[in-house]
Amino acid sequence: MTTDTAVFTNAYAVIPRTVMRDIVTSYLPGWQGMRFWMLARPLSGFAETFSQYIVELAEGGGSDAPDDDPQIQHAIFVTGGDMQVIIDGTEHLLTPGGFAYIPPGTPWRVRNRTAGPAGFHWWRKRWQPAVGTDRPDPIVVQEQDIAPSMMPDTDGAWGTTRFMDPADLRHDMHITVVTFKPGGSIPFAETHVMEHGLFVLEGKAVYRLNRDWIEVGPGDFMWLRAFCPQACYAGGPGPFRYLLYKDVNRHAPLWPNR
Repeated sequence: MTTDTAVFTNAYAVIPRTVMRDIVTSYLPGWQGMRFWMLARPLSGFAETFSQYIVELAEGGGSDAPDDDPQIQHAIFVTGGDMQVIIDGTEHLLTPGGFAYIPPGTPWRVRNRTAGPAGFHWWRKRWQPAVGTDRPDPIVVQEQDIAPSMMPDTDGAWGTTRFMDPADLRHDMHITVVTFKPGGSIPFAETHVMEHGLFVLEGKAVYRLNRDWIEVGPGDFMWLRAFCPQACYAGGPGPFRYLLYKDVNRHAPLWPNR
């Protein structure tokens, strides 16, 4: 890496891995043995639809009531350790690469069952009801069991592992894992209404954000507001992989707080 720079603009933010230290951790009521780093939260005029945390749990740490807002939907992606997740009374054990989606109003619990610390990403978004749609069902899967969908005209260099079915309009957000082989790229400047949170899991790349090219690597986070142009080139020598959030499938709100 030749750069190590935190950036905040009116179009995007970059939070390097080195910024995520003890001095910026926080804690939540109702949790035991837990600390977290807040990567994204709604900001008026910036990205407004979601929050994203990195959560670290000590051995035995967790919560029987992670969130008391019945309108919030949740998704978690396990990055370390064995995570017991109980959703509406059904128990699941997630290992690294494990993903769980919890619909709004659904009771859930989470506990670290590892002899040592464990960690996961946690997304929160207020679910937007829509005519003809019910609440989504819970989802519990392992990334390793999902075949990536390859982007057309990329010769297999750009693939997306989808945790939600894109045709399921009950969902108003998607979480995916995007993978580029060395030398793979987004060969055009994507410009769209979706907001993004991108957390680099593996590999290195140069990522275009608005008019800037930023060098990123494992543990770095990129936060994009709507319509921020983006592109990337995966430098190798191994794959470049990142977690991606985006909001989908709903009308644009035309009045504040509606």
